[in-house]
Amino acid sequence: MAGYRKLGRTSSQRKALLRNEVTDLLYYGKIQTTEAKAKEVRKIAEKLIALGVRERDNYEEVTVQAKAVRKDAEGKRIKENGALVYDTIEKKIRKDAPSRLHARRQIAKAVYVKKEIPEKVAKKKANTKSVDIAEKLFNELGPKYANRQGGYTRIIKIGPRKGDAAMQVVIELV
Repeated sequence: MAGYRKLGRTSSQRKALLRNEVTDLLYYGKIQTTEAKAKEVRKIAEKLIALGVRERDNYEEVTVQAKAVRKDAEGKRIKENGALVYDTIEKKIRKDAPSRLHARRQIAKAVYVKKEIPEKVAKKKANTKSVDIAEKLFNELGPKYANRQGGYTRIIKIGPRKGDAAMQVVIELV
């Protein structure tokens, strides 16, 4: 018996489909799909959330010095003698421990980069920003599920689909 469902697709199509559905589940918290797909998505999502829970506090805060271009009141860069003027600023950053970095890479392997478009400028591509799903797992979902021993998702059946009578379900984060 196989260790996973093939879902009637080639391996590359199946991996892309599952990766997309897991990304949407972690981003939106709830998706509607077929029962077979939901059961496969659940396997992947539960492992990723467990990674987020395990590595949520595994970092150290470090103060670093960085150079930044000096700007005037209007936000334009200041030049002196044709060269930009730089200021040294101190910045606090989170430095991942090696296991958290590994977890971040495992998460990146299992999900896509999600693009977020603000509603008021929906037609402009320049205003899109990438959402880091790994950060969401570490900062939001990790603390939320810290006291929970697994079972981070719930599957609710909502009935057969009209076209082919495939059982439709909603999979959501608990």
